[in-house]
Amino acid sequence: MTQENQKSIQKILIANRGEIAARVIRTCQLMGVRSVAVYSEADADLDFVKLADESALIGPASAKDSYLNIPKLIDVCQQLQVDAVHPGYGFLSENADFADALKKAGILFIGPKPEAIRAMGSKSEAKALAEHAKIPTIPGYRGEDQSLATLQTKAHEIGYPVLIKATHGGGGKGMRRVDSPAEFEMPLSACQREAMAAFSNGNVMLEKYVLNPRHIEVQIFGDTHGNVIALSERDCSLQRRHQKVVEEAPAVGLSDALRTALHQDAVAIAKSVGYTGAGTVEFLVSQDESYYFLEMNTRLQVEHPVTEQILGLDLVEWQIRVVRGEPLPLLIAPEPKGHALEVRLYAEDPYAGFLPSTGLIRRFEVDLQGGRLDAGFRAGNRVTVHYDPMLAKLIVHGESRRAAYAQLTKVLKTVALEGIKSNRDFLLRLCHLPEVVDQLPDIGFLDRSLDVILATTPLEQEGLVLLGVGLLLERSALTNDATSPWDLQDDWRGCGLTQTRLEFRASQPSGEDSLHVLSRYGQQWSLDGNSIDLTNWWGDLTSVGCTFKGSTVKAQRVCSSLGSIQL
Repeated sequence: MTQENQKSIQKILIANRGEIAARVIRTCQLMGVRSVAVYSEADADLDFVKLADESALIGPASAKDSYLNIPKLIDVCQQLQVDAVHPGYGFLSENADFADALKKAGILFIGPKPEAIRAMGSKSEAKALAEHAKIPTIPGYRGEDQSLATLQTKAHEIGYPVLIKATHGGGGKGMRRVDSPAEFEMPLSACQREAMAAFSNGNVMLEKYVLNPRHIEVQIFGDTHGNVIALSERDCSLQRRHQKVVEEAPAVGLSDALRTALHQDAVAIAKSVGYTGAGTVEFLVSQDESYYFLEMNTRLQVEHPVTEQILGLDLVEWQIRVVRGEPLPLLIAPEPKGHALEVRLYAEDPYAGFLPSTGLIRRFEVDLQGGRLDAGFRAGNRVTVHYDPMLAKLIVHGESRRAAYAQLTKVLKTVALEGIKSNRDFLLRLCHLPEVVDQLPDIGFLDRSLDVILATTPLEQEGLVLLGVGLLLERSALTNDATSPWDLQDDWRGCGLTQTRLEFRASQPSGEDSLHVLSRYGQQWSLDGNSIDLTNWWGDLTSVGCTFKGSTVKAQRVCSSLGSIQL
C-alpha cells in the first residue's frame, strides 16, 4: 500500500473507560490525533473524560446500557465524525459483531479482522487451528456433545485432574479444576451457569490439568502487508483463581531453544488467521520445558506496559499505524533491556476474601521514583459497584528481576490510599516472599499458599504493636530501672491478631530515653522523647490493644499521612 492509499485517521473514539482509556488518549495526543471519550453516568468525574478532546455521555451506569451498547456507540461515532475506534480491553474489545458494525458504518476498528476475532474467540476452534499448525496442545475434549454422560466419559479418558473451561470464556470465569469423578457434576453445572451468564454461551471444553506449569505469553504484532513478529514474552504465573496479580517481562529461566520455539509458534498461529494488530498467544510451560498452546487474546493486554518498558516501544502507536495501513515500524524485535514488573492496584480487601471495596477515595498518592502509573482514579473519585475495581497499574523497571522487585517494593511503600480498602499491603507481602522474588512461581503458587500468606500478620498491624511499645515506654519505669525488660526479645500480640516477634533494645543517649525497634521486615522505628517517627511508615493503622508483661494499653487510631505520632 502506497502512502497515498493509507487510511486517514484524524479522530479516534475510545470505547472503554478508566486507565486504559486515559492511556490510549495520551498516545493520541503524542500522535496529533484527536480523541473522543465516552462515559457512563457513574464515570462522569473520572480523569479520562476530561483528558480527551471531546466526550459524550453514553448511558447509565450499567455496562450493558453504556459501554456495551453497540448502536449507541455507532451513533456517537457518526455524530462526532469519528474515523476509528479503539476498544481497549474487556467490554467490546474481542466482539466480532462490534467490529462488523463499525466496518458497515465505514469506521475503522483498531484491532484484528472480525474473522480472526471469531476464530480465536472460541477456545475450541483456536485449539484446532493450533493443532493444524502442529503447535503442542493440551489433551482434551471440545466436542459438540455437551451431555453430562459424554463429558464424564471424556474426563475419564483424559485422566484426572481435568480442567472444565467455558469455550468462549476468559478472565477465569467459567473455569473449574476437578480432581476426581465424584466431584465432576457440581463444578460442571457451575461452569455452565457462569459461562451462560458471562458470555451467553454455556458450552464447555475439557483439558488435562497440567500440574505446576508457568504461564508464559508472547506479544505478537501483525500488519496488513503479511508481516507478523514476536515482541518478546511475559511471565504471568502469579495468579489468584486464574486472574493475574503480577506480570513481568521478559520471562526468565527459559532456555534459548524454548524461547525461540514459543516465539515461532506464536507467529505461526497468528499467520494462520491473517492476524493484524496487537495480540497475545498464551502457553503453559512445564518444568521440563514441554509447553502447550493455551489461547490467543485478540486485543491489547492489561499487562502490555511491561513489554513497552523493556523494548522502548508504544504498542498503542503501533496499533494505530497498522490500522492506517502502514507496515510494522520494525520487522526484527529489539533486544529486551532489563526487567519490568506490573502489579494491579485494586479496591479490594484481601483479608476479607478479596471483596471489592467501594466508596469515596479521600487520598491517593504515590511516589513513582522513576516508575509508571496507569491510573483510572484519583482522590475525590468514587469507586462504584458497577465495574472492575482496578484502580491503577504500577509498572517498574530495573536492570534485573531482583532489582525490579526492589524498586517495586519502594514504590508500593509510598502508596497512600484513604477512604477505601486496597490490596497494597498484599502486594507488598508478595514482594517480601523468597518464593516470589528468588524463585519462579508456577500458576498454582498463590492458590496453594494464599491461606499462609494472609494468615501472616499484616504489616500495618506490626505498626500497631510499635505504637503500643511507645505508649508502654512512656508509662514505664525505664528511667528508674536500668534493668528494664526492654533489652529483651519477646512476643507481642494485638487483640485477636496473629502473634509476631519483634526485637527491642533500649539506650539512653545524652541521658534521654530512646527506644529502637527492628521488625522482621528490616524496617526500623525509633522513639525519642515522646514521639515515634513514622515518616517512612507505609501502613494504615487502626485501633487495637497491645499487651506486654500483663499490662494492656490502647493504641489510638493513626493515619499514615502523619509524619509522626505524639504519644
